[in-house]
Amino acid sequence: MNEKVLTRYFDIPHLYNIDVYLEKGGYEAVRKALKLKPEEIIEEVKKANLRGRGGAGFPAGLKWSFVPKVDKPKYLCVNADEGEPGTFKDRFIMSHNPHLLIEGIIITCYAVDIHLAFIYIRGEYEKIARRLESAIEEAKRKGFLGSDILGSGFNLEVVVHRGAGAYICGEETALLESLEGKRGHPRLKPPFPASVGLFQMPTVINNVETIANVPLIILNGADWFLNLGKPKDGGTRLFSVSGMVERPGVFELPVGTPLRKIIYEYAGGIKNGRKLKGVIPGGMSAPILLPEEIDVPMDCESVFNKGSMLGSAAIIVIDESVPIIEVLRKVTKFYSHESCGQCTPCRIGTSWINKIVERIASGKGGKGDIEEIERLALQIKGRTLCPLGDAAAMPILAIVNKYRHELEAMLPQ
Repeated sequence: MNEKVLTRYFDIPHLYNIDVYLEKGGYEAVRKALKLKPEEIIEEVKKANLRGRGGAGFPAGLKWSFVPKVDKPKYLCVNADEGEPGTFKDRFIMSHNPHLLIEGIIITCYAVDIHLAFIYIRGEYEKIARRLESAIEEAKRKGFLGSDILGSGFNLEVVVHRGAGAYICGEETALLESLEGKRGHPRLKPPFPASVGLFQMPTVINNVETIANVPLIILNGADWFLNLGKPKDGGTRLFSVSGMVERPGVFELPVGTPLRKIIYEYAGGIKNGRKLKGVIPGGMSAPILLPEEIDVPMDCESVFNKGSMLGSAAIIVIDESVPIIEVLRKVTKFYSHESCGQCTPCRIGTSWINKIVERIASGKGGKGDIEEIERLALQIKGRTLCPLGDAAAMPILAIVNKYRHELEAMLPQ
């Protein structure tokens, strides 16, 4: 039986109410953390090998340690934009247990000497944004936010900021630009946000699920967290499973749980007894895996070694009834629509590829179309300011390479 930690109390009614949360030991991690030195908290999170749950998988404690110890404002930005197709686990945390996220924010800010935190939430999550704002007010009334938290002398304010529905604003520097009231255009890196971030000040940017794990690490210790997952990738992950499965949903499982087991055991297998055609293991930006490639542990390193990525741990299952051209259409249409247009290879390339794919889908494809898609995708990959270019090119190249025979059958011979 897998131990649930993040979602342990999610079936309790009104858990989003602070009194119910306190009954279940809520904010005990904050009380414990405020008695520790900030550097002790950072070391504990480092030791726990908590890797970012938003896509890049960067170790959270290491990211915090990059923030310079300078006497000027520092900020925390919680990335709750969740625009990756197939991903819906952050929504689950914020709607069911917003106080767990707030508790993680308080501990993170105390560890890095931050006094103002922002939760950048996607605009479509209106009801959840209101629930977060209500939870913040409850926490203030109980003395967990505001001035002199629990008599420690530590001050913190948390602000919920609604995005306007742009996928690009999930990229950390585009998120910062948007927060500053500008267009969500990614910045050139370096400098990195840890030293020059929001309003040109040192900034920590972490995903919702990453921050929600922090109270558990402080309460139970790094060794406990490591034992839940793998030595280089601690804890559990929330896997968003969608597509042609019997039981789609969010599953909290140990990091390293085999992909095959998630699909066939937890998600109930393929719908209507059909055969598996392919699996996208980490949100739409992750290269697709063939049925024979799904015997892979779901941790960052193992999935990377399979030629894909764990990303946001969003598993999209595709069965034999779906023409691969339809999958390719969805991918190319999405990225051509969501490109911010700042970089020419991405702006022109994604749109051009989408036009070719639409032409093939309508039965008007020509010889050399597949080679042209490959050429354009390779011109995008590695040639853009932010990872959106790679996020578009990699799944396109994987689909073309792995299902070439099916795509070629649609072209004139």
